[in-house]
Amino acid sequence: MTTGETVFFAVFALLFGLAIGSFLNVVIYRVPAGLSVVSPPSRCPSCEKQISARDNIPVLSWLLLRGRCRNCGAAISPRYMLVELLTGVLFVLMLLRFGLSAELPAYLALTTSGVALAFIDLDTKRLPDKITIPTFVAVLVLLLLPAWLDSAWDSYLRAVLGTVALGGVYFVVWFIRPDAMGFGDVKLAPTLGLALGWLSWGAVALGGFLGFLLGAIVGVALMAASKAGRKTKVPFGPFMIAGALLAILVGQPVIDWYSGIAFG
Repeated sequence: MTTGETVFFAVFALLFGLAIGSFLNVVIYRVPAGLSVVSPPSRCPSCEKQISARDNIPVLSWLLLRGRCRNCGAAISPRYMLVELLTGVLFVLMLLRFGLSAELPAYLALTTSGVALAFIDLDTKRLPDKITIPTFVAVLVLLLLPAWLDSAWDSYLRAVLGTVALGGVYFVVWFIRPDAMGFGDVKLAPTLGLALGWLSWGAVALGGFLGFLLGAIVGVALMAASKAGRKTKVPFGPFMIAGALLAILVGQPVIDWYSGIAFG
């Protein structure tokens, strides 16, 4: 793509991601509660009045309303805006990483579910099957498109094996220490292994390693700040997702650097 085309599609990806992020706020709140994500329309949790279209514009409405409900003046958490911004930025980064390729839809689907799952896990310490299982199926099916168009069946096979490999690692960890990891993490791992395996075995290793590394760093930091103890259960899903996304977006230079050192 030319510079102009890149800017155009990046802006489109940002706006599309912001809109998806707005919907994810609904998903994050309603799915754990067992509620429909399509009805009723969004309402203020304080006064229960339906939020109008002009007050439901991602990011902009929150800024214009200064983080308060137009009807009752109740504070609206800035996290709603954070979810929208995070999704929008990640969509742009995925576009820059994959371009307008057949791979892009699979990684946008992973990003969308990843954001929702990370925040749900932080809130409830659960990773709902209603999201993890459909995400696995979606990524598995969407990766068939580049495999077919580019005759990249070797990459697709590696992706499937990556599912088994990363899922197997997490299953073993859970089997040995079920008190340290929830089975929801085990069910999430195959999807991450699928997306990472499509790229390379190095990506699988790096994505898995970064998940554990980020979890360890945050865990130590929380204990140092007296916010958690050795037996405090910290949701691990967000670290798994963050590690996988980092490996997907910026992992290749690290993999190349390590390969150069290890194999000369």
